[in-house]
Amino acid sequence: MRFDSSIGVWYPARVLEGLVVHSQVRWFFRCQAVVTLVAALIAGLALGVDAAVSAALGGGIAIASALAYVWRGLRPTGTAVVDAKKAFSSQLAAEGYKFAVTLLLFALVFKGYAQLAALPLFLAYAATIVVYWMALLRQH
Repeated sequence: MRFDSSIGVWYPARVLEGLVVHSQVRWFFRCQAVVTLVAALIAGLALGVDAAVSAALGGGIAIASALAYVWRGLRPTGTAVVDAKKAFSSQLAAEGYKFAVTLLLFALVFKGYAQLAALPLFLAYAATIVVYWMALLRQH
């Protein structure tokens, strides 16, 4: 177990090493959470509780899929030098994980939440995905 004093979290070193402590990853998940909460608040004020829950679910799907990507794509390989082929394969697999998690969670939400408001769900999902893209453009 290791402790990251910058965010006050204990984490298993072998599982999350390099993910939790990387400032770009922390910024990215923090921004996604803020966008999700703002979208849920706006949807709730404008359209009611079901819209707020739908927006929160949409943002949550984007966050969960990003977490799957980060978990798979940035997992330590155990070697100091990673060749380009391994890096590419890791990123390709991470995109597959992200896609699968996204499809699964959308299916679960559509199947399990009868009062779903589709527009807030998709708008919050899209807004949260934009944060994901912005993280790719953000320079440290």
